[in-house]
Amino acid sequence: MTREREPVTPPVALTVAGSDSGGGAGIQADLKAMTTHGVFGTAVVTATTAQNTRGVEDVHAVPADHVASQYDAVTEDFDVGAVKTGMLATADIVETAAGLLARSPAPVVVDPVMVAATGDRLLSPAAEEAYEGLIERATLVTPNADEAAVLVDDPVETPADAAAAGRELVACGADAALVKGGHLDEGGDRVVDTLVVGDAHGEGRDDGDDGEPEPTVVRFENPRVATDATHGSGCALSSAIAARLARGEPLREAVESAVGEMETAIRRGYDVGEGPGAVNPTAFDGGA
Repeated sequence: MTREREPVTPPVALTVAGSDSGGGAGIQADLKAMTTHGVFGTAVVTATTAQNTRGVEDVHAVPADHVASQYDAVTEDFDVGAVKTGMLATADIVETAAGLLARSPAPVVVDPVMVAATGDRLLSPAAEEAYEGLIERATLVTPNADEAAVLVDDPVETPADAAAAGRELVACGADAALVKGGHLDEGGDRVVDTLVVGDAHGEGRDDGDDGEPEPTVVRFENPRVATDATHGSGCALSSAIAARLARGEPLREAVESAVGEMETAIRRGYDVGEGPGAVNPTAFDGGA
């Protein structure tokens, strides 16, 4: 006896990022987080990596024209509700992504993968500079403290610094900036993430000296988990936010919910391989 098909029609999100052969970060983590949030994930691969839990052994960037071909193939067929970017690898790919997303009506979450956990810079100066065009297109940019420092060319060591960096990123064109606080020491046993939202989302206050609306600053505090196993945390967080935006959630609500879920994703992380473990994107509540 045959059965009738019972299809579902979830929202669609797109990740434009690199592949992690170890499965803990990149598009692998992105797609897990999107699925957990009830969203169908599509992908544009910008680079392949040979890596595992102990580190990265090799990186191969995809030609920028093939990145564009992948993007066109997805967007010509799917109604993409939100896009997130991760590792973009080269200046050509950053510029290509900025150009492609400039014509997209979907909200864009930019996770500027620029600085390794060791503190090493991952991009050439030209690629870092090319991020200016992508930030102008961003609905939300989600740097950690080290990446925010690169983007604004100032140290980011305290929550006050994070707020200042977020304001500068909004002034550069982003609708909002979430400066992640996991690398800040000042919070102690709490992680303080700082969201700065500009007037594009109706949150600006008319407090400026020139009468222009000032961005709104919101801080989220959550318990710090005693672990170094945070591989993939930025990927999972930005993908969770993008998934929630694809479902139609307001920006601030999407960010607050995803940030609150990260403690569980880290605490219930994957203990696999011989190196530090990875976060668990399937541990998100998802709210779907």
